[in-house]
Amino acid sequence: MSESLHTVTTLPTERQGTCPFDPPAELVQAREHGPISRYAFPDGHQGWLITGYDLVRSVLADSRFSSRKELMRHHPLIDYGDIEVPPAPPGEFLLMDDPQHRRYRKPLAGKFTVRRMRQLTERIEQITADCLDAMERTGPPADLVTAFAKPIPTMVICELLGVPYEDRSSFQEQIDTFMGGEASDEELMAAYTATQNYLAELVAAKRAHPTDDVLSDLTGSDLTDEELKGISLLLLAAGFDTTANMLSLGTFALLQHPQQLAALRADPALTDGAVEELLRYLSVAKTFMRTALEDVEVGGRTIEAGTTVILSYNTANRDPERFTDPHVLDIRRKDGGHLAFGHGIHQCLGQQLARIEMRVALPALFGRFPTLRLAVPAGDVALRPETADIYGVKSLPVTWERGEKE
Repeated sequence: MSESLHTVTTLPTERQGTCPFDPPAELVQAREHGPISRYAFPDGHQGWLITGYDLVRSVLADSRFSSRKELMRHHPLIDYGDIEVPPAPPGEFLLMDDPQHRRYRKPLAGKFTVRRMRQLTERIEQITADCLDAMERTGPPADLVTAFAKPIPTMVICELLGVPYEDRSSFQEQIDTFMGGEASDEELMAAYTATQNYLAELVAAKRAHPTDDVLSDLTGSDLTDEELKGISLLLLAAGFDTTANMLSLGTFALLQHPQQLAALRADPALTDGAVEELLRYLSVAKTFMRTALEDVEVGGRTIEAGTTVILSYNTANRDPERFTDPHVLDIRRKDGGHLAFGHGIHQCLGQQLARIEMRVALPALFGRFPTLRLAVPAGDVALRPETADIYGVKSLPVTWERGEKE
């Protein structure tokens, strides 16, 4: 291997001094030293940080690397000492390997096909229109996060799972708490416990009185109540938080790239490409971890059994060896194949749903409000901390001209 071995001693927690859409400078610099670096975990464990596209993709596809929660003993930012990490709760298959992972994922696969997601388009259009109608009635300014980016995926995923309408706002608040990266341990536990208790009641209600939704369908399988509760929590968190932040951060990015936005407005045929490029460029799901089950050679380095590896999606999606001008937002980009939804057996189950929500919501927003713009300087937009599981903006103040028609 030609590159010298680079060591990273801490994952950066802020993006100060750089473009808010770019990966932290320290991670970009690590990738410039080579696609794989040593990483010193806070508890002293010597692991690895992989920042290059090809190596990230290869690890995600390699069954010799585990996703099991109990093997991820080394938190990238916190020293938990000798605390033993328990296995993932029943149903939370993102942190499991096959065959347990397959048992939970297989019944869901048919619920999230491209065809079935396309059938949801009309309903997503209506939900989006309702949000835009409310923004128009209230008038500018507005916080796009609370008025638009959060309500749309919340409504969609809750309807899919069969969460009653009156419970959706409280669900959104609880998920905000344990995904936002700023809550105290006590707040996290309270939100998690409240959500678990609610889901237990919801599963029982669906067993007693099934309705036309995914959770009711799953009650007809051999999955236990505990397993259904875990699956529901995973789908709610993943289906809401990632898309909400893609909608808000994606809007922010387009407003900061007026030529790209103008091209999108002029040619609706560019919508699909714009969505894929925003997914690559923003990579809101920043990092994931895997643990080697045996000695594995990656990029000319031997990753020993039991060693934890951090996979940097945001630098992989900005790898100049894979993408031309990777730090440029280009909605006409031809070199696709980003890793925003992961790769391998854990590739995001709801990726088609997220794509459709973005394809519907973003053009509708800019079509309804042609003069949409930031209501504060770009530097004053409040960003989520890097400690949050999903990157994004906490608030996006926008304004527009009243009574405008395109």
